[in-house]
Amino acid sequence: MEIGRRELVLMGGFGFGAAALAGPAAMAATLRANGFTHNVASGEPGPNSALLWTRYVPAHGGETRLTAEVAETPDFKTIKAGGVAVARRGDDYTARVTVAGLEPARFYYYRFIAANGAVSPIGRTRTLPVGPVGRFCLGVFSCANMPNGWFNAYAHAAARDDIDLMVHTGDYFYEYQRGYYPNAQKAVAGRMIEPPTEAIRLADYRLRLACYRADPDLQRLHQMFPMIAQRDDHELGNDSWAHGAENHTPDEGDYEVRKRASIKAYNEWLPVSGQSWSSYEVGDLATIFRPETRLTARSAWLDMRPAVEAAGDPVANLIALRDGPLADPKRTLMGDTQEQWLYQGMAQSKRRGAKWQVVSQQVLVGQQKLPELPQAMLSNLKLPPEGAAYLKAINAAAKAGLPADLDGWAGFPAARARFLSAAQAADADLIVLSGDSHNAWAFDLAQDGRPAGVEFGGHSVTSPGLEEYISVPPALVGQFFVNASPELKWAETSSRGYMAIELTPEKVTGEWVMMEGVKTRSLATRPSRKMQVERGRRIFSP
Repeated sequence: MEIGRRELVLMGGFGFGAAALAGPAAMAATLRANGFTHNVASGEPGPNSALLWTRYVPAHGGETRLTAEVAETPDFKTIKAGGVAVARRGDDYTARVTVAGLEPARFYYYRFIAANGAVSPIGRTRTLPVGPVGRFCLGVFSCANMPNGWFNAYAHAAARDDIDLMVHTGDYFYEYQRGYYPNAQKAVAGRMIEPPTEAIRLADYRLRLACYRADPDLQRLHQMFPMIAQRDDHELGNDSWAHGAENHTPDEGDYEVRKRASIKAYNEWLPVSGQSWSSYEVGDLATIFRPETRLTARSAWLDMRPAVEAAGDPVANLIALRDGPLADPKRTLMGDTQEQWLYQGMAQSKRRGAKWQVVSQQVLVGQQKLPELPQAMLSNLKLPPEGAAYLKAINAAAKAGLPADLDGWAGFPAARARFLSAAQAADADLIVLSGDSHNAWAFDLAQDGRPAGVEFGGHSVTSPGLEEYISVPPALVGQFFVNASPELKWAETSSRGYMAIELTPEKVTGEWVMMEGVKTRSLATRPSRKMQVERGRRIFSP
């Protein structure tokens, strides 16, 4: 459905040129405002329902009852459905309601009305289809670091009329203190984050989310499309797992308290139901699975650096790590309960006749291997002071047959084998969507020498990729990874953007949309890359 100028006016939408909303003064005013402060959003759609979100801060404090209205046209001449939401202090004045009684595969317009007559901006959402489906398209995002650049990927996708549903695989925001990542010299003017300290307490996470959600391009994306969203690590802390995080230190308090705070703030500020994992049926075309691989049951991250720095041969130490703790079958990303849910769900999806089993999750599944880095590349690495230890570790890891990053599925080889084996046992046409890495990847996934599916690894919205650290032409870097990794079919390590994943009964086509840059606000793009997989083949087409 194409939205024309009249509809945009009726929706009260601010277009891409609304730079007045993007400056620090406007940001500060938004964070202090009363009324509807952060536009509207929708998420987790069903064939007959949609979850609607807004935030309303009353001038008098206390709580406010909001009436939600849903219509087929943006003039709201005929109200088709509605509900009641309550904005209260205990939820940071965010409010949500799931509206039922809708028709499948339809665009709807919605708004909220406060008791004093104030009316929110108008949003647009879309229900999921039922029965035969000829085409369905997902916009897929990850890793949006506000001070590192403008959310041009969000703006570009929000202006499209060929996407049905947005998916966010995580790192919706970053918890770091101001000036750390990126440093003050590399931070983009006008992209100031609040609070200036690292997010640790509930108030910190709420303010950081309020800051991100004040961005006009992110608001526009949420206003125009429903979203399925899932947390990755930076919604809490770097490389987080069930009971800790790489950058959580004892002086920062109880990790469990911090985890609960981060989850509460996330569930308040995004259009989500709060369910840790869920699935969504797209008629007979696909089932989309949204697992939780971070905070529910993930085993502790294994750091290679202690083994490299310990006495003895670093390679021998890493081989002992590889064949011992890393290979432990008890290591998990999801836990037994969720694993069984996913494995049974893939089998059930296949039995009901769904053409594709789509698993949208956080970290790379594909086997990304590295040979020992050539001297030409080593001499061109731009690493922070602590990078020397990391560089020593990844070179030793290459000699030991280990991947460079154990935070992804490569750090949980037994769990990875269970996942891919379950997909094979279900005869699934598996499509994995991933984020986290900041770079673009296409993997053929295999288990026991047999194809198990393909993975579209998404590049970041703004977070820097390998181009930030390696002064080597990106094409050479990508080929370096492809040559070293049998499962990897293509890589691009220098562009920011998002993926558009088009599903049809016979094939899935993934497009990596490459933005021209993120240091200025722009809709300009570079040439994109497309790859496809045909149903039944479970490998990318040549």
